[in-house]
Amino acid sequence: MAVHVLLNILQVAFVLGLSPIFVGVLNRLKEVVQSKRGPSILQPYRDLGKLFAKDEVVSSESSWVFRVAPYIAFICPIFVALLIPVLTRFPLFFAFAGDMLAAGSVLALGGFFAALAAVDTGNPYGPMGASRTRMVSFLVEPVFMIVFFTVSFVAGSTIPYIVQTKWVTPPGSFFEPAHLLLLLAFFMIVLAEAGRIPVDNPSGHFELAMIDESKGLEYSGRAAALVKWGGYMKLTVLMIVFLNVLLVPWGLAATPDPLAAALAVLLVVVKILGFVVALVIIESSLSKLRLFRITEFLGASFIISVAAMMSQLFSGGAP
Repeated sequence: MAVHVLLNILQVAFVLGLSPIFVGVLNRLKEVVQSKRGPSILQPYRDLGKLFAKDEVVSSESSWVFRVAPYIAFICPIFVALLIPVLTRFPLFFAFAGDMLAAGSVLALGGFFAALAAVDTGNPYGPMGASRTRMVSFLVEPVFMIVFFTVSFVAGSTIPYIVQTKWVTPPGSFFEPAHLLLLLAFFMIVLAEAGRIPVDNPSGHFELAMIDESKGLEYSGRAAALVKWGGYMKLTVLMIVFLNVLLVPWGLAATPDPLAAALAVLLVVVKILGFVVALVIIESSLSKLRLFRITEFLGASFIISVAAMMSQLFSGGAP
């Protein structure tokens, strides 16, 4: 039991400590692809350090929601890291505290409070961005549910540790049409939930066009650092679910041996960097969609997820 608790702490430390550098590598590679020098991969750590060192200014018109939201946005990805297989293939202490649907609900809770906080101060740009994030979430959540239902048909469960064994245990279902389609659908909603191109441009600073980034416009100092860091961890958690649960659930520690855990850290970092390269290719090849085109993009992901579910049902895979 004590070993499992320590491994849970290691998983949280992995998400907490390395999520900024993954974003730093992503930003640096995008600049290199565009023939620019780009910032250091350690720039996110420097940004967080500067924000934590600055004073925090809070509007007198704001309520407790504005003050609490950064902490909720920061804690929610950490809680999800306790539920998913970040480094280990075997269940840990909190493995059965919630399934994939619960993990998605926790991430949605952080986004909900961030949207409320954006509206709370009465800034004209915050509510505009909050309404757009709620529109995106409204379209993403049905896709999440259909994907998880399809996963439950395939694996017989929505617990992440059980789902991943379906793809690594022979004969498995890795190359079945339902699995390939749900991979595509989940990848599309990762782009939407993390605010990446083509749904949103995280490097844009035009208030009228912001979606995900607009939620932190009114924050400064420590609160701004928590919101930014929470966004880094949210992207990392979504990548881990996609990679360790659905796409390549290999390379994780099969025993609580320290050497196996250290090797798992290295292999998971390699997998995430591969995902980052794929993001760089996508974001360097596509442009941000217009607002009314986002509904078409997420509608397509919903159709793909439904096709995955129907494919599994017609193949006789439903329990």
